[in-house]
Amino acid sequence: MNLADIRKQYQMAELNLSDCNDDPIIQFKAWMDEAISAEVREATSMILATIDAEGLPHGRVVLLKDIVEGQFVFYTNYESDKGQQMSANPAVALTFFWPQLERQIRIEGSVSRQDKAESERYFQSRPRDSQLSAWASPQSNVVSSKADLIKLRAEVSAKFEGLEKLPLPPNWGGYQVNPSSIEFWQGRPSRYHDRIKYQLKDNGWTITRLAP
Repeated sequence: MNLADIRKQYQMAELNLSDCNDDPIIQFKAWMDEAISAEVREATSMILATIDAEGLPHGRVVLLKDIVEGQFVFYTNYESDKGQQMSANPAVALTFFWPQLERQIRIEGSVSRQDKAESERYFQSRPRDSQLSAWASPQSNVVSSKADLIKLRAEVSAKFEGLEKLPLPPNWGGYQVNPSSIEFWQGRPSRYHDRIKYQLKDNGWTITRLAP
């Protein structure tokens, strides 16, 4: 198959300025609700892009877990590659892509750690097996074998056996992305896509249309 020959005609919907809420967070929630209602697979998955201390970009998929006071919340290991990169440079980008709806959302902004109490509240809501994995995994570190990972998890499981609630790991918790720009993309025929961008200026949002 020649990859250059692959084509898809986007024609499900269009996006006009008149359709958009003045608040991009309200607009985002409306689109997220539509994605969930449409049973888009992994609708809350998003690509998190970070920059390391040498200025090199890195991307991976994480899950959106909440929106609090206009900030996008996800959870991870503080000592992971992404955790160290966000400590070195708080500038990040998030990207959602929902092919079933022919939609994409791009978010750029700065990231900070969530309050410990909120991280603990979320951690306690996770399944016990997920809690054990957070304690056991030296995320992003080199390991000699999968057997070593299995052994680490077994040791953690034995350590917390009989304990109803596991404590929050000291190296694990939430991050919140405070957006400075949010772009909504709706696929259109002949690659003449609709792009509506919100930009934060002087504590308010401006809304513009971008060329596809």
